[in-house]
Amino acid sequence: MSEQAPYDMHMDILCAALTKVDVPRLVRECPSTWWNQTLCEVNDCVVRLGIIEGEFHWHKHDEEDEFFFVLEGQLHIDVENHESVVLGVHEGYTVPRGVVHRTRAPQKVVMLMVEKGSVVPTGDV
Repeated sequence: MSEQAPYDMHMDILCAALTKVDVPRLVRECPSTWWNQTLCEVNDCVVRLGIIEGEFHWHKHDEEDEFFFVLEGQLHIDVENHESVVLGVHEGYTVPRGVVHRTRAPQKVVMLMVEKGSVVPTGDV
């Protein structure tokens, strides 16, 4: 794991179907600089809330695509053998399965991630 940002990840599903998800409250109560919480399950996918600042390590997901959607801040996504992408508020980006990547947030970013429930957020070994 990264020395710069400790990862505080919660893979448990926070909200069952037919339950309101209060993202502003979760952002206000965020306990760390690199926090990831699974909000809900939709079919065989999950929606996760990420509140991050700093750099994640380089990794990939062999079997799953990963979609990032920025709610607050500016997210940098570095993709191996491609130019980096910078996402602003209300912009999204999909990293295809098998592609080595990392996310960076020079300042606090609030984002949603949509991915298969089987994904390991820290990447496949």
